Amino acid sequence: MIRLFKVKEKQKEDAENSRGVVPVKKQSAGELRLQKDITELNLPDSCNITFPNGKDDLMNFEISIKPDGGYYKDGTFLFSFEVPPIYPHDAPRVKCKTKVFHPNIDLEGNVCLNVLREDWKPVLNINTIIYGLYHLFTEPNCEDPLNHDAADMLRDHPHVFEANVRMALEGGYIGDEYFESCM
Repeated sequence: MIRLFKVKEKQKEDAENSRGVVPVKKQSAGELRLQKDITELNLPDSCNITFPNGKDDLMNFEISIKPDGGYYKDGTFLFSFEVPPIYPHDAPRVKCKTKVFHPNIDLEGNVCLNVLREDWKPVLNINTIIYGLYHLFTEPNCEDPLNHDAADMLRDHPHVFEANVRMALEGGYIGDEYFESCM
């Protein structure tokens, strides 16, 4: 029975191609859900979405975040989103493309955000992730760090942490690590 359906689909496709009809690529369930999520985005003014591969590739996009308060005020941080085909059952892979001195973002751009890991559920959406990322900049969490040096400094010496964040935002060295300006 299954072969019969495949044969009928193939015949229909061949008939359409012979008439000059361009076959339409079917969207996966993940693409449909992501399209809905993007359509319903409610971004704050300090966030922006771009599609570096064009609007036809919804599964890969970038979000820029410019916090309007906290240690990271006036910095602009770029995140890449790679959405898996089985989204929303698996969370998107998110990387920070801007090198930043932050307790929850390591120097390779890996992000420690609970909704990207153990707390991901299919009812969550892209908006939830973006607000979570924004929250990391307004209130960094030194209790669950990826960058232990930054977390220890934030917890034990907040004024030194603040000075180092400013230096990194403006472009400069923290120890042996160079940070390009992101202001």
